[in-house]
Amino acid sequence: MPLIASSYTAPGWLRNAHVHTIVAAKVRSVSAPVWKRIRLDTPDDDFLDVDVLDHNSDRAVVLFHGLEGSTARTYIRGMAKAAAATGRSAIAVNFRGCSGETNRLPRSYHSGATEDVRVVVDAFANRFSDLEAVGYSLGGNVLLKYLGEEGLASRIKRAVAVSVPCDLAGSADVLAERQNRLYMWNFMRSLREKMRAKAKQFPNEINLDGIDEMKTFHEFDDRFTAPLHGFRDAQHYWAECSSMHFLPGIRVPTLLLNAKDDPFLSAGCFPEEACADSEYVTLEMPKTGGHVGFMTSGSLSRDSGLWSESRTIAFLDDADEGTSHVGLS
Repeated sequence: MPLIASSYTAPGWLRNAHVHTIVAAKVRSVSAPVWKRIRLDTPDDDFLDVDVLDHNSDRAVVLFHGLEGSTARTYIRGMAKAAAATGRSAIAVNFRGCSGETNRLPRSYHSGATEDVRVVVDAFANRFSDLEAVGYSLGGNVLLKYLGEEGLASRIKRAVAVSVPCDLAGSADVLAERQNRLYMWNFMRSLREKMRAKAKQFPNEINLDGIDEMKTFHEFDDRFTAPLHGFRDAQHYWAECSSMHFLPGIRVPTLLLNAKDDPFLSAGCFPEEACADSEYVTLEMPKTGGHVGFMTSGSLSRDSGLWSESRTIAFLDDADEGTSHVGLS
């Protein structure tokens, strides 16, 4: 697919990527949809909590949140409402341990947990004959990896991935830089809290020694994420799960939407060559937008939309009609 020359430009007061990222995450307000929560059992005797906004249509969008997120995030709520406005249903997934209730196993979720995507897709594919998907940040990485693994067998027919760290090692290095210490501090605080809860569940399997001194994803993933999910170490985990390696296998129309000023992303998160060679993956790289931002001048009004939401709907509709390469003007 051709690389899209994006028309998006952030409002003047949001041209600073850090301001844009923080305002979108902490200031924007979206009321909760009227979800119905469904608990799905996983093959390993764990569970996933999924929030469904059912509009009695055959078409539904599956939504995947980012690191330490949930279906309560404004970008998930906003996308669900944007989907509902077009008559689609929305299936918002809480990754393991992210629904407000700790999951049953020592493991939880991670950047490559495509087995859980399959659980969700299998659960809803009979109810909805036309499944689409949108993933944000970590959730976008998991979605792209799933699509690449499934190829032509994918039961998700169209997809959009927003602000995706598809080069996990590079993104981890970028987030460890001094200018990003606020984000890293926030993530590490949440991750440490969850790991302490896990240690209470499984005191003989999880050793918390030194956890308070950990300051980077490399330290945390090396010690906890990798071994708990079957990887040797952080580098092995990142190498196996980075979605950039799975892009050539994707066989459904897919948009990768990453802002060039995203403070979370490394150069490897803009896979221009791989996307240019793909018949299915379109890469759109607005110059501005921050991380899961893409706000407009009206986005601070309660329940207002984001540019990325309208762009997502346009891409999904165009892909359904066979014109997914067309960008927004």
